[in-house]
Amino acid sequence: MSEESYSEGKAVDLLHQLEDILESDPLIDELGYIHPSQFLLLYKESGISCNSSEEAMGQSADRIASSVESLHDTSNQENIYFWNRDHKLGISTQVLLPLYRSAKHAFMTSYKQYKASSNQSEKVGNSSSAILSCDHLESILMRHSRSLLLLSCDFITAWNCRKYVLSKKNKLSMFMDELSLSALVLSYAPKSEQTWNHRLILKL
Repeated sequence: MSEESYSEGKAVDLLHQLEDILESDPLIDELGYIHPSQFLLLYKESGISCNSSEEAMGQSADRIASSVESLHDTSNQENIYFWNRDHKLGISTQVLLPLYRSAKHAFMTSYKQYKASSNQSEKVGNSSSAILSCDHLESILMRHSRSLLLLSCDFITAWNCRKYVLSKKNKLSMFMDELSLSALVLSYAPKSEQTWNHRLILKL
């Protein structure tokens, strides 16, 4: 496998890891970027051991135990990219660029598919299969756009897509989730104009 294709594959895997964390802990209320050298210190300070990792992190025991063991091997410390504890999320600065590229690609791909599906639905009518297809693509679009906005808070197309889906669904629970997302973005980018605008629209 070439270095380029390996890097792309690894970036996709990182994106999946990030999205799984966001799905498993919907109460995350603070986001920060962490230098790779600080991960071992974070684990040590929190008292996480291989035996207590599942309880402390609320994630898969095998994955976290493996991660903690890897942290104690200095040759593997660069393989730890996320920190998730007490509803706080840290992302390694080492992977921000490839993670952003992967999130942007995933979002733009799903966005094009969603637009094509919506156009097709308008032509053939709102059949049950067309509605299910749109619902599925909307779920994917919201998943990828959330990750992208945590990496690039002023990506206006992502905000606009989310706004469109929210207005279409018109569900209170989704609006509350969106307020939480905007608050999370503002935790690391408090002056983000696009985020504040989006938040204002949600409250109108």
